[in-house]
Amino acid sequence: MSQSLKYIWTHLHNNAEISWEEYNTTQYIIDQLKPYNPTIQTFDDMPGAVVEIGSGKPIVGIRADIDALWQEVNGQEQANHSCGHDAHMTTVIGVFQKLVETDLNGTVRFIFQPAEEKGNGALAMVEKGVADDLDYLFGMHLRPVQELKSGEFAPAIKHGSAKFIKGTITSADTHGARPHLGTNAIEVASDIIHHMRHTHVDPMIPHSMKMTELHAGGKNTNIIPGKAHFAIDLRAQTNDMMDQLSTQVERIADHLASYHDIKIDLETGAHMAAAVYNEEATALLAEGIQTVDPDSKRDPITTTGGDDFHFYTLKLPNVKATMLAIGCDLAPGLHHPDMTFNFDAIPKAVDILTATIQQTLAQGDDA
Repeated sequence: MSQSLKYIWTHLHNNAEISWEEYNTTQYIIDQLKPYNPTIQTFDDMPGAVVEIGSGKPIVGIRADIDALWQEVNGQEQANHSCGHDAHMTTVIGVFQKLVETDLNGTVRFIFQPAEEKGNGALAMVEKGVADDLDYLFGMHLRPVQELKSGEFAPAIKHGSAKFIKGTITSADTHGARPHLGTNAIEVASDIIHHMRHTHVDPMIPHSMKMTELHAGGKNTNIIPGKAHFAIDLRAQTNDMMDQLSTQVERIADHLASYHDIKIDLETGAHMAAAVYNEEATALLAEGIQTVDPDSKRDPITTTGGDDFHFYTLKLPNVKATMLAIGCDLAPGLHHPDMTFNFDAIPKAVDILTATIQQTLAQGDDA
């Protein structure tokens, strides 16, 4: 099994595709599972697939995100699985291969979801109705070595919320010798940064606000630019705190637009909700870890990173969900172009999730 999984991972790793372009990845997954004659659902307007085995209740879902990042690797821009989604797909395929050979007291639904990195893939799957009748949903994510060491597993990842805001400042260009005739968009962007740095909210809840992109000016340095494009990255450990930060950014933009008599337009590019976990699902996953290796079990971890997995539970509160935290000595860190991890953790993650799903199905219709 582990040798087969390593072969699958190698193919997925070497053939990464970015968000909303994962058509070859989807086909490869289908090709791996189709010989077992499961029920397979694909979509006319997007990549991704839903594969199902068994029948009846309860219905237990397991989700893998399938997209890669676009970044520079060894001097070349390319799709790159530096967030570990290749490992997530491999894990879920491994769980399928184990469960398909057993008698199931219910239904297992394998959700291969596109565009997690864009923050809107889970919402697209929800809109397709693939999770409407789920009783439970399990996810997973590789964890950096700073959070878990290889062979350690936790039954929940308490992700924070993330929001990415694109903005445009619009005024008129003016001559460098006549700054009074217009508004310098660079100075307005600086004012936005200044006001964000002086925003005070509850310090007991981790949060951050920062400008991560700014483009203004052209080839002539004697022109004061009236237009600028910028991006803001917001992070908050709770959804309520994210609402506060988002409102504050809107207020800052409105105030500065009025003060300078210019236009400042904001648009949310992506938004990932903070984790909302179910205690019963978390307990079942903890039991799965305990069943496979009691010494590997750790407490749920808190991280400032985000994942769109949590939209399933926000949009469908009746779904009982949690995510497995996989310790694998991942370094230097998630999204680093040279990220590496210990693959030996993957077969064990397969065993844990398989045991968890079997235990969940064993509860029968009362789950």
